[in-house]
Amino acid sequence: MTGMEILTALTRVVPFAAASGINLYATVAVLGLGGRYELFELPEQFATLEHPLVITVALLLFLAEFVADKIPWFDSVWDAIHTVIRPIGGAAIAVAALGDSSSTMAGLAALVGGGVALTTHLTKAGTRAVANTSPEPLSNWTLSLIEDAFVIGLTYVAVQHPYLALTVALLLLAVIGTFAAVLVRALRRRYAAWTRSAMSAS
Repeated sequence: MTGMEILTALTRVVPFAAASGINLYATVAVLGLGGRYELFELPEQFATLEHPLVITVALLLFLAEFVADKIPWFDSVWDAIHTVIRPIGGAAIAVAALGDSSSTMAGLAALVGGGVALTTHLTKAGTRAVANTSPEPLSNWTLSLIEDAFVIGLTYVAVQHPYLALTVALLLLAVIGTFAAVLVRALRRRYAAWTRSAMSAS
């Protein structure tokens, strides 16, 4: 593959995978609804997502996640369940985004898509775990709404302006890499404080 072909492939793979790692169902719903109602021209390989049944299931699961994400600690349980689902979904969307391609390219797309989705998923889950130690629910609700808006926006932009979406997704991954250690330390401190508090109460 030429450099331009690789770049084009990345514009299709990385943004969708990053969005899927945060909210897979919103990503699928936006693609399906946008294509079905001609809000944008969906690539042929995503035509299946325009099926009414796929859209309905995606919207129902998105609604379930929308509610689950607003409930402190239950959102962490939901994230734990989706530790496998979101990366697999990200890998599947990444492979589909390439369309007709060799088995080698499909395998690479699955690895990149799954890896990116896992990265954004773990970041979301870790951030939520830290926020859940706060006694007020506002931070949790705010994070959830920001995540939903980001996923919907990134998915839409990825179809309309793929190079811009790739830039945004890469910047997000760079920020995640920079602050990963900070997040882990914060999570450990919050968990230790919560454990001490629970032991004192008992």
